[in-house]
Amino acid sequence: MGNVSLTDEEKQGIRARITVLELEHGDLDDIIDRIALDPVLDQLQLRRLKKRKLYLKDQITRLEIR
Repeated sequence: MGNVSLTDEEKQGIRARITVLELEHGDLDDIIDRIALDPVLDQLQLRRLKKRKLYLKDQITRLEIR
């Protein structure tokens, strides 16, 4: 976004969104850790969860740059 100045309300909205994303990211981290311990569980599901976790991290990083 470069030179665009955000209002305090916009900044607060971004911080709130980051908080939500960080919570989901942490939850996925816990789930992935538990699934990874049991080789019988669905490996496709594990890959999907890891992909979602990476997507969330990317979104968090993009929002933090603002």
